[in-house]
Amino acid sequence: MIDPLAQEKKALNHIPRPFIDLLVSILIPSVVLMKFSNENSLGASGALIIALAFPLIWGLFEYLKYKKFNFIALLGLISTLLTGGIGLLTLSTRWLAIKEAAIPGLIGIAVLLSTYSRYPLIRTLLYNPTVIDIEKITQKLVENNKTEAFEARLLNASYLLSGTFFFSSGMNYVLAKWIVVSPTGSVAFNEELGQLTLLSYPVIAIPSMLMMIIFYYLWRTISSLTGLALDDVLASKDLKMKKHE
Repeated sequence: MIDPLAQEKKALNHIPRPFIDLLVSILIPSVVLMKFSNENSLGASGALIIALAFPLIWGLFEYLKYKKFNFIALLGLISTLLTGGIGLLTLSTRWLAIKEAAIPGLIGIAVLLSTYSRYPLIRTLLYNPTVIDIEKITQKLVENNKTEAFEARLLNASYLLSGTFFFSSGMNYVLAKWIVVSPTGSVAFNEELGQLTLLSYPVIAIPSMLMMIIFYYLWRTISSLTGLALDDVLASKDLKMKKHE
């Protein structure tokens, strides 16, 4: 029987492995699509299935092992399945461009719509208790009578965050339309899809950099309104562990 406490500790101690993520999700699938799609190797359909299997299996493995739900990772899995469906069903390449734009576009819309709810997504992605000590910050904001000012800046951060996803959506669409021009199901389509996978990484990296800038903006806001230092507000994993012991 799996110990829930041990599983939770494993999830808390899980260290991200960006190089492995890049290797499994980007580099290996790209090489398979570009080098093994010809009929003398795996064939167009075989190469597509194997290439898509890498990020799919890796994403499932990470979730099943660490039991840590990741909304963005789930969207990545859905995106992988949609790409496979478009290729294997030989649908028009315009659906690939639409799919590439739809995923970040939907996230951007979700971020905007969430600002009208009780649980804005900015809190889940950047301002959440796994990253910073929300309770301490809230207490200081109340003491300094800065709660309203903070909420206004949090709303600005939401607009900036949604903008990064809309930028990614537009760039993904342009990139897909520019690179993938061959009929789906062909060797050329697979090769172009491999190139798209490689070139889309910088497009993904740009919004990631912008998100770090937004996080810095949020941190500067917290610091100026509360007077707390960075070490004072960072969430402590050790403290979380002790609470469960």
